[in-house]
Amino acid sequence: MAKIARVEIRMVDLVPMVKRTDAIQAFISQETPLVTITDADGAVGVGYSYTIGTGGPAVISLLRETLVPRLLGREAEEIEAIWRDLMFATHATAVGAVTSLALAAVDTALWDLRCKRAGLPLWRLAGGAKPAIPLYSTEGGWLHIETAALVEDAIRVKEQGFAGSKVKVGKPHLAQDRARLAAVRAAVGDDFRLMVDANQSFAWHEALLRAQMLADVGITWFEEPMPADDLAGHTRLAAQSRVPIAVGESLYSPGQFADYLRAGACSIVQVDVARVGGITPWLKVAHMAEAMNIAVCPHFLMELHVSLVCAIPNSWMLEYIPQLDPITETRLDIRAGLAHPPQTAGLGISWDHAAIAAQTIAGSHSDHRG
Repeated sequence: MAKIARVEIRMVDLVPMVKRTDAIQAFISQETPLVTITDADGAVGVGYSYTIGTGGPAVISLLRETLVPRLLGREAEEIEAIWRDLMFATHATAVGAVTSLALAAVDTALWDLRCKRAGLPLWRLAGGAKPAIPLYSTEGGWLHIETAALVEDAIRVKEQGFAGSKVKVGKPHLAQDRARLAAVRAAVGDDFRLMVDANQSFAWHEALLRAQMLADVGITWFEEPMPADDLAGHTRLAAQSRVPIAVGESLYSPGQFADYLRAGACSIVQVDVARVGGITPWLKVAHMAEAMNIAVCPHFLMELHVSLVCAIPNSWMLEYIPQLDPITETRLDIRAGLAHPPQTAGLGISWDHAAIAAQTIAGSHSDHRG
């Protein structure tokens, strides 16, 4: 073991490669906080999280003023102790997105450091359950995309061997969503999975109506049908819907997932490593779901989640949304529609440090030494 000797913080702002819209928002930019941890032996780990255009400066401030000063001098291998100490140091702002995103940037850096010191890729050190995972694509299913383009994208990814596509729903009238989905289903056939995502946009009565329609179209899951804090509504909907309910991207702690799982309020867990606070709590959620025979299909962050879904036995599919191309030198390893985790030690993300330096937001960089 070696103590943490240095921590660097910075943030880059990445423009999405395609226009991204859903029923409640547009994905205007990807603020990406980065944390680099160096231990006393000179080993280095890099971690990150993200926002969809707002809140990044708050994450950086929390890291700089509260979390990073508590890292210096700690044993880097004591990841559980560090995570809990940092969480309780921010108790007044937890549970919530800003705190979880800051914790995740630190925690993923510590796991990267641990794996590099051990000489193992993350997917093996965290469990080593499977060598590859089926992909589904969201990048061609945004709400503003016309029906013909939805169909064209679904056909293309099916031909590439992907397991399915996800389409955003939440048009003003149910018939509009039904027409879009029916067109895609007719084009790809019944042997290709179609998922939908409402991004928390529906009241309960509308979610129930849409769920009935989605079952008729043969939808694989109904994602975030209602606001994430409506646990009772999701419980009622899950009991009546013929389509499995998927939640997770807007849950920020293992305890919130436990509430959903105990209530039978979801059938698919979409835990997001950044929004839940890092790899440490992500694994807890994934294994909790495993114990209840529930599948994990994480939200976003494919470059990191590919390793985590291959670490656990109850993962089902990985979401394809390219995120880090402007600041990395490697790309997701896709063969015949399957994503393969990196075999290099650590998270397996090869960062383009020159690009990161060039795109660092002014005032976001700080260097802390013990």
